[in-house]
Amino acid sequence: MTTRTKTGRRGELSPERQVDLLRHMLRIRCLDDRMLKLQRAGRIGFVGTAKGLEAAIIGSAAGLRPQDWLWSGLREGGAALMRGMPLAEYIAQMYCNSNDTAKGRQMCNHFQHKGSHYPSWSSVIGTQIVHGVGAAYAAQQRGLDEVHGIWFGDGATSSNGFHSGMNMAAVWKAPCVFVCLDNGWAISVCSAKQTAAKSYADKAIAYGMPGEEVDGNDVLACQSAVARAVERAAAGKGPSLVVLKSYRMMGHSSSDDPSKYRSEKEVAQWAKRDPLDRHEKHLMSAGWLKKGGRAKLEAELFAEIDAEIHTQEAAPKMPLKTLVEDVYAEVPRHLRKQYNAFVKVAERLGDATPGDGAFPL
Repeated sequence: MTTRTKTGRRGELSPERQVDLLRHMLRIRCLDDRMLKLQRAGRIGFVGTAKGLEAAIIGSAAGLRPQDWLWSGLREGGAALMRGMPLAEYIAQMYCNSNDTAKGRQMCNHFQHKGSHYPSWSSVIGTQIVHGVGAAYAAQQRGLDEVHGIWFGDGATSSNGFHSGMNMAAVWKAPCVFVCLDNGWAISVCSAKQTAAKSYADKAIAYGMPGEEVDGNDVLACQSAVARAVERAAAGKGPSLVVLKSYRMMGHSSSDDPSKYRSEKEVAQWAKRDPLDRHEKHLMSAGWLKKGGRAKLEAELFAEIDAEIHTQEAAPKMPLKTLVEDVYAEVPRHLRKQYNAFVKVAERLGDATPGDGAFPL
């Protein structure tokens, strides 16, 4: 059965928690502002912004329990921060410096954090779906009380991973929740050209699981829908599909020019439905946020982010030797020879890290 939710049940979360959700949404927007400027200045390489999607990301992730897992599709880095990933790790990964937990082996904006159950994601569309389902099935077999939330965009519903993952999860009654962030555009392919279904939630019917379309600009509706799906999965009743209907205001990434495929009128219409403005209005009308409260939160977040940017910009580069480490207990001779040949070229071109010389042969 496919259902649609328009608004969240505002009495389920405490006033403090609802204000906290605004803070986490604001952090995403503040980070995107700084990261995009750094990318345009050539100081980092890539950014996938989430402006307009903050409620969908934070609200849906807030529906998970601490022991649950979040398999990311692209823009869920802010959710990892909410769930415990340090800001230092986030920004270090954007610089791919020596503090990057991925050791510079992932392009920037590809986060991972063990402590918050946030596996590294791949730019290959839909691969995280089958990985997440497999992990959920393994948890089920081991008797673990954990649900695996699997996030992806509307474009991923056309991938093989979507079909395989949805089908097997339903057959196994795996404890997972599929979260489709329908932001209107799969890069330059609009939703109308991606599927003939009235809603992506209708796709759940074919796999024998419930599907629900949610107003993705209502942070409380997103939290409520995912929390219900998590409760269902944890009770052994199998997976669900939750579709968050929203809109990305910026390009697909810092490499994209959305003006080539969508109209300014369309963007302007969605700008009027800004999720931050909406939640701020709700908090103020309830008396839980004072006038100027959002600006104060924003100033605090920018100060924290800017301080960490300065720290990570000053951090050294990842040592070149890490290119051939971690695969073998000891670097074998053939990789040492390749590395030594590489470092000679790097030294000649002036790109080698000082003191990062050849392996002894």
